[in-house]
Amino acid sequence: MNESVTQLRDTTGNPAPLGLLGFGMTTVLLNLHNAGFYELNSMILAMGICYGGAAQIFAGIMEWRKGNTFATTAFLSYGLFWFSLVTLIILAKLGWATPTNDTAMAAYLAMWGLFTAVMFVGTLRLHVAGQVVFGSLTILFFLLAIGDFINAGPDFRHFTGYEGIFCGLSAIYAGLAQVLNEVFGKIVLPLGPVDK
Repeated sequence: MNESVTQLRDTTGNPAPLGLLGFGMTTVLLNLHNAGFYELNSMILAMGICYGGAAQIFAGIMEWRKGNTFATTAFLSYGLFWFSLVTLIILAKLGWATPTNDTAMAAYLAMWGLFTAVMFVGTLRLHVAGQVVFGSLTILFFLLAIGDFINAGPDFRHFTGYEGIFCGLSAIYAGLAQVLNEVFGKIVLPLGPVDK
């Protein structure tokens, strides 16, 4: 008996650059605020909703379609992180909820730091660029949590902002490297030993 086998080839694009760029650009802009360059403003909130939030959610859904559990979890989680961050700011501004105090904010950020630390372990099977993104993001969340918990002064917040700028730039690099490497069909910007 002859059996025919049909193989389906995935011809969809790589959604990781969209997610990495949504995360990276929004992170840089928020941390320019943390570093003291400007106040928290509507530009940061809009980026948090539209690019940091929505773009990562789209990327996460696209990664789910590709069967990539790690990227699905990462992009959907961090996309929803941006939505939750903007929501907790807006709810207080509209008077719909009590503003988040420093202790509660420290707990929120520490929980995200814990999640990110475990996700960092997963990057040990991925390229070095991903390890840098998740490693620096773990540090960022814990620095932000410590800053809120001890009610740190502006110098600590500014230092944390610079670390966040580095984290965001590392995500931008990882995203653009994947785009350019695919476009040129060769490694233009290396991602590390396990180039993907």
